[in-house]
Amino acid sequence: MAKVKAAVKKPDAKSETQRAAEPKSRMGVELRKQLLALLDGGQAHATFDDAVKGFPPSLQGELTENLPYSGWQLLEHLRIAQRDILDFSRNQDGSYKALNWPDDYWPKEAEPPSAAAWNKTVVQIREDRKAFEQLIREASDDELIAPFPWGDGQNLLRQTLLIADHTAYHVGEMVVLRRLFGQWKK
Repeated sequence: MAKVKAAVKKPDAKSETQRAAEPKSRMGVELRKQLLALLDGGQAHATFDDAVKGFPPSLQGELTENLPYSGWQLLEHLRIAQRDILDFSRNQDGSYKALNWPDDYWPKEAEPPSAAAWNKTVVQIREDRKAFEQLIREASDDELIAPFPWGDGQNLLRQTLLIADHTAYHVGEMVVLRRLFGQWKK
């Protein structure tokens, strides 16, 4: 993640309620609609839910030849990276702490730490995505494209595209992994 500057809170910053009540342009409304659909995935490939549904627990921590990550490691990496982007994007209070690449973004162990870990991570990914989608809905048109004062050029639009792109990439890896295990729908 990029170097983070101190948060800058504007003295006339509007509340979330005030921002949500602001009229949005037709273009802004359509852009939000398309961004939310992009985050849902499935327009041109499998969705996150497709990739994780029915992933056999006995294979969640398995490695296969020529792929360096298990299903668990891919899933947990998605959670960590998405949460990092969410935290960075709502850093108005300056509390964001950058993670160290790549060590903080990937679990060391191929196996989930518990039988419940897979489902807990799936739930957290969904909850964090809903929180990110709320940022998109509440932002004014200008806030979608205005650089974050604490970043070095990032804005909410870019962060949305980053989450969608990153998720699609790793969902594709999960599908390939399941195919290699013979555990993908035909």
